[in-house]
Amino acid sequence: MHLRTMRTARKGSVEMPAFVRQLVKETEKRVSSFFKVGRGGAAEGEQHGEGEKEEIIPSPYLDRPVLDKLTEEGCARWGLTYALGSMQGWRANMEDFHNCVPQLGGELAEWSFFAVFDGHAGSMVAQYCSQHLLGHILATGGVGLEDNPEKVKGSITDGFLQTDKHLHSVARREGWERGGTTVVSTLISPYYIYFANCGDSRAMLCRSGQVCFSTEDHKPYSPLEKERIESAGGSVSLQRINGSLAVSRALGDFSYKGVENRPPSQQMVSPEPEVFAVERSPTDEFLVLACDGVWDTISNEELCAFIRNRLEVCTDLRDVCTQVIDLCLYKGSLDNISIILLCFPGAPQLSAEALHQEAELEDLLESKVAEIYNELSASGEDPDLLSVLTVLASSIIPGLPPGGGIQSKRNCIISAYYQQRETHKPAVPNALGSS
Repeated sequence: MHLRTMRTARKGSVEMPAFVRQLVKETEKRVSSFFKVGRGGAAEGEQHGEGEKEEIIPSPYLDRPVLDKLTEEGCARWGLTYALGSMQGWRANMEDFHNCVPQLGGELAEWSFFAVFDGHAGSMVAQYCSQHLLGHILATGGVGLEDNPEKVKGSITDGFLQTDKHLHSVARREGWERGGTTVVSTLISPYYIYFANCGDSRAMLCRSGQVCFSTEDHKPYSPLEKERIESAGGSVSLQRINGSLAVSRALGDFSYKGVENRPPSQQMVSPEPEVFAVERSPTDEFLVLACDGVWDTISNEELCAFIRNRLEVCTDLRDVCTQVIDLCLYKGSLDNISIILLCFPGAPQLSAEALHQEAELEDLLESKVAEIYNELSASGEDPDLLSVLTVLASSIIPGLPPGGGIQSKRNCIISAYYQQRETHKPAVPNALGSS
């Protein structure tokens, strides 16, 4: 049976969601800036002076992030378990969608399909593609029990192109010409893992504790992508197509696909995915599909190490996804953040040693926070969260999660800080006194 109860080393005397909500109300912007120092300081839209607050164009960013998370989990009968985590974050709108099908029907009952769709200039294209891409792939007829890699890869490519073709007529009717979406997906058969990437979302496979495979991002400044863009009459400036679009492959974006006498794959923006087949191995551990809101802040190797560590202290995959999202937020991600985590039977399991180390780490962090709080109080200051975090960041903290660093333990730090505030609250005198 699949474990679904969260088990971590957290002692849990404070209810975490309440502190997160309180943090948003009181100190979110300052704490976020603290954690983003290593990535160039404040977020876009936060660097204007007093006289520059009014903007003609609405900012794509919010004053504070939306931290509510959508989570989903499930399993396939052949041993796959999965979870999804998704959050709007600093973006003014949520434009990410996903598709999780752990078991396809009929003769493909041992096959699975998962995809992340990262929309831009609106959410409708991403939503449409999340509902229709798989159907177009299967309609090609090349996905079957024979599991021929070349046939399956061809079907996936044709499915993307057919989705884009059908989308074009819908987009003209609905007025979605400006909208588009990147896609990263995986189709898992009993023998192969098929990856398809169109844009700058990314897939990563961890095998035997290491990154075994990852897709390449499609950016306009990549040499082959730039060559195609310029051949189609476009240009690349500010690392964007015509100074505007930051991805070179996507479904939709039909205003970049109107050059006559050129096939879809040779337009400025190509709907053709790169498709790969990787033979499955008993040492496969887990697979990640995520939008660029994740990859902008963390490398493949860092994320592989962090997830492996989290799987040893937590059996709820939704919580692992949530921790990845929070880590990316506090590392400075300003985008929507979506991740699908797929665990194979060979994934790391709960470890008593890792749980013990996690508990020791959280005890150490709590004692450090208390020490810093008391020192600041003794010097006559009223310690705020940012002050405590600033001092803590300069401390040597052994045992932090690999790939995560101090940002990955911010919930524990915030909890410890508010415990200290409660402890140091002045006693309220009895107003009536004693008679």
